[in-house]
Amino acid sequence: MAQNQNSTCRFCRVEKTKLFLKGHKCHTDKCPVERKAYPPGEHGRARRRILGYGIQLREKQKLKRYYGMSEKQFKLFFKRAERKRGVTGEILLSMLERRLDNVIYLIGFAFSRAHARQLITHEHFQKNGRKATVPSMLVEKNDMISIHDTSVENEDLNAIIEANKNKEVPAWLDVNAQEKTATVVSFPKREDITIPVEERLVVELYSK
Repeated sequence: MAQNQNSTCRFCRVEKTKLFLKGHKCHTDKCPVERKAYPPGEHGRARRRILGYGIQLREKQKLKRYYGMSEKQFKLFFKRAERKRGVTGEILLSMLERRLDNVIYLIGFAFSRAHARQLITHEHFQKNGRKATVPSMLVEKNDMISIHDTSVENEDLNAIIEANKNKEVPAWLDVNAQEKTATVVSFPKREDITIPVEERLVVELYSK
């Protein structure tokens, strides 16, 4: 995946909402969105009226950045969702939520999705007993996520899990704190996804 050299906090300010890209910093008063609730740049404070295509584009960019994806990767996910039966926007959100990097973050085994991607590529996790090294892979119902055998005693990883032990986990995931494992109980429904995004606008954008 192509690397973006821009500040991740800058993305949050552009979208005027927290995308939780920096782990603990997002929950403190050091969060730039809290301190500067306007877009970055010389004209950030100026009032800008966004209409039509601009609104749809902002929703797509917000969703893409929330999950840390490239434009090409996001478009592939949309096409996969479009081919399935049902409401395309809701299917897309469900698929994005089931990305392995997102699941690792949700269960408290990483401080952010970017951090989760790093841990996954460093081979710290396994799915159903097999090494999982692809952050974008989707988890399925009844899949079990666990720490790889070679990383069970990793002090840094255990410190992360300890720091996140009180984190609220979505109902579609079940975490076993003692075993340090998580099971996918069901597919996430729209009400389980708390992202402040209007997915229908993303569908409208790609349907043009």
